[in-house]
Amino acid sequence: MSYRTRFGKDNSACDSGNAVEGSGSSSSKGPNEVSNDFDHEIAQLTKHRSRPHQLLSQDMPGKSRLLVSTMKMLVGRESNHSGRGRFSSADGCHVLSRYLPINGPWGVDESKSPAYVSQFSNDGLFFVAGFQGGHIRIYNVDKGWKVQKDILTKSLRWTITDTSLSPDQRYLVYASMTPIVNIVNVGSSMTESLANVTEIHEGLDFSVDGDEDEFGIFSVRFSTDGRELVAASSDASIYVYDLQANKVNLRIPAHASDVNTVCFADETGHLIYSGSDDNLCKVWDRRCLITKGQAAGVLMGHLEGVTFLDSRGDGRYFISNGKDQTTKLWDIRRMSSRAMYSPRLRDHDWDYRWMEYPAHAKTLKHPNDQSLATYRGHGVLRTLIRCYFSPAYSTGQKYIYTGSSDHCVYIYDLVTGAQVARLNHHEGPVRDCSWHPLYPMLVSSSWDGTIARWEFPGDDQVPTLVRPRARRRRGYYNY
Repeated sequence: MSYRTRFGKDNSACDSGNAVEGSGSSSSKGPNEVSNDFDHEIAQLTKHRSRPHQLLSQDMPGKSRLLVSTMKMLVGRESNHSGRGRFSSADGCHVLSRYLPINGPWGVDESKSPAYVSQFSNDGLFFVAGFQGGHIRIYNVDKGWKVQKDILTKSLRWTITDTSLSPDQRYLVYASMTPIVNIVNVGSSMTESLANVTEIHEGLDFSVDGDEDEFGIFSVRFSTDGRELVAASSDASIYVYDLQANKVNLRIPAHASDVNTVCFADETGHLIYSGSDDNLCKVWDRRCLITKGQAAGVLMGHLEGVTFLDSRGDGRYFISNGKDQTTKLWDIRRMSSRAMYSPRLRDHDWDYRWMEYPAHAKTLKHPNDQSLATYRGHGVLRTLIRCYFSPAYSTGQKYIYTGSSDHCVYIYDLVTGAQVARLNHHEGPVRDCSWHPLYPMLVSSSWDGTIARWEFPGDDQVPTLVRPRARRRRGYYNY
């Protein structure tokens, strides 16, 4: 029996039930066709980064619409058809993006408590996993997933909500439902890091002087230069922490409800994206905050709270997951100066933490939807499910992928919206997942306590499965 059959993968790229709203995609269209209804620029940018050179891809009119074989591209490269004598980055992305990380899974680790965080370092050498029980483990990927650092946290309230590894990979910060974010030196020689026993975990206080209100932090991220942290909190605010000055240098009363997710838009650090339980995504320009004191723009389209967002890294496009069971693609040039009226389209007592999404609401659309595309098929229930663009180096960000409350990982084609893979193994919600920045490898973390690795093609061994344990239902929290 094949791996694909054994583990219930659905790799159909022509599932019309999961097409992008408004894209007009259908199984009758070629893989490189884009409907005129879909934003032309993002489609062209994606194809430009993941399409082979014309002289490597066709030898007669019309052939460029067909899938280009790797063998043909290799022959063209050796014959120097393109005149470069090598593959461009787009050529490489075209080859690598066809080999999705769908084989497996192989067991990485397991815990008695739910896994909340899974993140590769920027270079893919390390992998970080965070568990509700207060453990964070950093694995050395190149050394057979050996535990590089085993961290037992402090000041933990309920769970680890987020972690972030510094760009130089020397420090890790972890957040919980408190105003304190702790920072650990992961570059030290000690493997075991017991908070304030074997190593100091310095507490960074995000509360502002005179602010006695208790709050928790849902999301925290390093800036590209490693000098700042940006955090999203339960007091409806965004915080920016200056690590050199060791203090909060900016607090933005950003939303009307919990801010669940925040990130820098690009390498400059000037733009910040945020998403909240008020259903809105907002764009903040730090260069204008002193004079204006308000968001640069608002993006409407989600009918329920926003659980996570991920920037494409170009300061223009990002994606978000919403409790309305959708992922949306945004262009900040479509943002408004203020939020317009958004009618309540569901029962008032609906709670995503323990109730299924109302059936009648699944077909509803926001009357002022400003998103470019909407992706459906996965579930965003129980916890703050995360979504991402696929890596630029290996796929040209051709795909988006997301965890799901139905225990799976979903991969969608960014342009057509087709569901190209569904990874099914876990026995609890998959809150987080991470695609290796260089190789066709994806790691998923689940509330069943397991960390699973998916690859293409994988090693020669039969996948080593970590069987999740049955768990009792826990309290309901929006984490």
